[in-house]
Amino acid sequence: MLITPRTLSGFKDCLPQEAMAKKNLLQKVSEVFLKFGFVPIETPHLEYAEVLVKQGSDEIQKELYRFKDKGDRDVALRFDLTVPLARFIAQYQNQLQLPFKRFAIGNVFRGERAQKGRYREFTQCDFDFIGSDSLSCDAEILQVIYASLVNLDIDEFSIRINHRKILNGICKHFGITQPQDVNATLRIIDKLDKIGEEGVLAELDSELDIKEQQAKEILQYVSIKQNGSGEEFFTSIAHLKQWNDELKEGIEDIERLYEILKPLQMDKDCYRVHFCIARGLGYYTGIVYETILTQIPSIGSVCSGGRYDNLTTTFSKQKMSGVGASIGVDRLLAAMKELKLLEGKSTSARALLVCMSEEYMAYAHTLAESFRRSDIAIEIYPDIVKLKKPFSYANTLGHEFVLVIGESEFKAKSITLKNMTSGMQLEDISFLKTLEILKQN
Repeated sequence: MLITPRTLSGFKDCLPQEAMAKKNLLQKVSEVFLKFGFVPIETPHLEYAEVLVKQGSDEIQKELYRFKDKGDRDVALRFDLTVPLARFIAQYQNQLQLPFKRFAIGNVFRGERAQKGRYREFTQCDFDFIGSDSLSCDAEILQVIYASLVNLDIDEFSIRINHRKILNGICKHFGITQPQDVNATLRIIDKLDKIGEEGVLAELDSELDIKEQQAKEILQYVSIKQNGSGEEFFTSIAHLKQWNDELKEGIEDIERLYEILKPLQMDKDCYRVHFCIARGLGYYTGIVYETILTQIPSIGSVCSGGRYDNLTTTFSKQKMSGVGASIGVDRLLAAMKELKLLEGKSTSARALLVCMSEEYMAYAHTLAESFRRSDIAIEIYPDIVKLKKPFSYANTLGHEFVLVIGESEFKAKSITLKNMTSGMQLEDISFLKTLEILKQN
């Protein structure tokens, strides 16, 4: 009996065109990470369950893929790359130089409801700065977010910035002081964009018994956001520093962050303070970020993160501060596809080399080898057929050029070249002339 080929709900295959786009995306952001001095590391997909349990929000814990392995060990698939990082830092702290800057790219797993741009298995791309309390680190993470999106040719985005102490301070001002109640309040507030004001009010009432009038006042303050310049915004909220020390510290941290960013050649309109940004994961303690593509905000945040000063305390008595962010690769790819920012290519080769006779195949392979040694990606069409078929192949896969070897080219040791975009065709040209054209385009 034949097995029906199918994928699990919430999981997906990646066809060549999408896989090529994903590879190019990861290559471009990796270039940015390396320029800032981040180094790559890798951690396993599977961890002991105790490493991951209670490290994320209650919602994340419900989505955890947890099971017994063949050795009857309690294990779980990682739900992000940050918690494994904390284990990694604690385990290898004597072999690492602090501060430590890493990036990691890999698949993570969450048993959540599948929807557009969100899957149960998805690729994350993280970059983190471990071992320093300095706001210089927070500023650098924001710069990397900005530089990564610019390097992907995305020019309409908004990095929304907040501080957990600002939200904690607002909660404290309204009498919400128990850590579990504060976390629950922030978790509900973080849903504001998804369920709206009425939904948030209803959940605050049902889960925390916060009545409508008080809940509306809380929402009034967590809805504060920067519209004009940083200077104008911080002047307008200066009075909130008098409410309590936490609120004061949170606001002053972001003010200092803005002072670091001020002289940089970054578009100031691309980052804004939004008091409603809480980040759902429970380990954030300081500045937090969410990045929205302004043309399609409905797809959600494509790059999020923040400071997590207490994460490694689960694994080590030595406290090590950290700050970082994660690019949601699959979500970002879905967004870029919608914005028509992806190349429609299903090949890594720029050119396709076609032979009109089996007799010319050795010459074709010799030419292809020479092109590759000159850093030109090229493939050879393996079959001897009429030109219509390889030209159709090249057009479908996205080759930029087709190089043809026929009888006259073989005898003259030359090439006929066709530009698949412009339609320009040059006959019987030399290898060096062909190489010059390929390198110029």
